[in-house]
Amino acid sequence: MKIGQFRNARAQARFDAVYAQVLEKLWPQPRTGLDIATTFGATRVYRAGPSAGPAVEGGGGAPIVLLPGGSGNALMWHRHISALSRRHQVIAVDTVGEPGASRQTAPIGDGRDAAAWLEELLTALQVERAHLVGCSYGGWLILHHHLRHPGRAATLTLLDPAGLAAPGRRFFAWVIAGGLAGLAPRPLRPLLARLLDNRTILDGDLMRLVRPAMTFRRGLPPAEVLTDDQLRRIGAPSLFLLGERSTLHDSRQAAGRIARSVPDGRAEVVPGAGHALPADHPGLVTDRILAMAEARSALR
Repeated sequence: MKIGQFRNARAQARFDAVYAQVLEKLWPQPRTGLDIATTFGATRVYRAGPSAGPAVEGGGGAPIVLLPGGSGNALMWHRHISALSRRHQVIAVDTVGEPGASRQTAPIGDGRDAAAWLEELLTALQVERAHLVGCSYGGWLILHHHLRHPGRAATLTLLDPAGLAAPGRRFFAWVIAGGLAGLAPRPLRPLLARLLDNRTILDGDLMRLVRPAMTFRRGLPPAEVLTDDQLRRIGAPSLFLLGERSTLHDSRQAAGRIARSVPDGRAEVVPGAGHALPADHPGLVTDRILAMAEARSALR
């Protein structure tokens, strides 16, 4: 089994330097960076919002915990942090095994290992309950965590999550094309972003990470499809936000699975949207995250 790491120390140092510069530019709000020890390696998280203490319910309520998509890190949430952290503590995570500031030291072989990593992280952060938010692969990680640790999540907000259907060639072609588009000359990027339904390509600061991240060997298992029985065991209030034109799955079929199988789940298909929802529709994504967190808090 693989361990996510850079090709060599020089490649890691080059990535770290760019990462630090992009972090300072994109996340000007007050934050606290922490490196949390887990069985699978040190995990970098950033805390922002009204409370710097243990993340327990009461006061500002349960924190919002953000997990990025595959090959991403906490910086992908920079458009959302300001609004989310006005009334809530926010914890943005660099997933171990992905290119970021976390350092993986032991393999994550399957969903069970991934769930164990996230549970260790939340326990170390003294997060008793949380509004868990995951994009793409991060949504798959959260679903596996919830299946094995159902008492931790107050709500789940899953942005075009993996695990609802097997990805095909079209999705992998989209991922590769997006990476190459991020290296294209700037004048070409608006056209490429429209063709690929991916406005992340227009984020020049995040695109600075693409080239140094190419020296990273990702160390996480593929996101296998969840069974209907697993979906039926999702007990937390859940919002599945799906891009109508997602290349990861057929959004209408995925919404049908959710309607049939997730007891307290709701699917919303975003018209005209692709897979990159946080970049393509940041206002809508922020609104839905807050709506889930605040509706649940109002019931308490």
